[in-house]
Amino acid sequence: MAGSLRNRHALITGGSRGIGLAIAETLSGAGARVTVVGRHAGALGDAVVAGKAHGYLVADVTDAAAIKRAADIAAEDRGPIDLLIANAGAAQSAPFAKSDAQLFRRMLDVNFLGVVHAAQAVLGGMVERGFGRIVAIASTAGLKGYPYVSAYCAAKHAVVGLVRALALETAATGVTVNAVCPGFTDTDLVAESLERIVEKTGRSRDEALAELVRHNPQRRLVAPREVADAVLWLCGEGARSVTGQAIAVAGGEV
Repeated sequence: MAGSLRNRHALITGGSRGIGLAIAETLSGAGARVTVVGRHAGALGDAVVAGKAHGYLVADVTDAAAIKRAADIAAEDRGPIDLLIANAGAAQSAPFAKSDAQLFRRMLDVNFLGVVHAAQAVLGGMVERGFGRIVAIASTAGLKGYPYVSAYCAAKHAVVGLVRALALETAATGVTVNAVCPGFTDTDLVAESLERIVEKTGRSRDEALAELVRHNPQRRLVAPREVADAVLWLCGEGARSVTGQAIAVAGGEV
């Protein structure tokens, strides 16, 4: 699909690693001008040097004003934002009985309000121009439950609910709003989860990995590029009738 997104400007939050970086590379390869946003300038700069993005801005998605400034600067530098990929997220695990209000707030702030802030920063311009694609990277945790991550599941379910509601508000504007819901994916985030499982349980890494991939009927981790390809399709003209959807990339898990 080389050139399919030519002259489109994509803003990707959490774009310096994992799924976000794979999306940046894929959309760049399709001709989009890509701006990656995140908290770590070094990693963001590396994405640009590697040719996977065209520019970067440092901002925390939990800070609405910072994200709005970043979106405005990106638009000044590379043109109006046509594609928003709200990818930034974080996961923490704990039994529900030990999940205090602060843990729920942290998960909601980054995983849910981070999507809200990014969407509010760009949606007005998209509606004015009569075109836009908003894709939130949610999770299978937005479609089903998992033990010991109740706060994370609650936040990702909120993202899916937001997508469904906002899609109806924008259905006649030329803007589509969708979620992509990966299962366990081969990223640094999952690697960190594996380390925590090994540390807490004494299992080997292979045993911990087997515990994660058992959720996927294909018995493997999802590749970041597979998620990126789903995003690429949703950003294209062929998906203009697809809105309000939560598309699982999870080997049949849901």
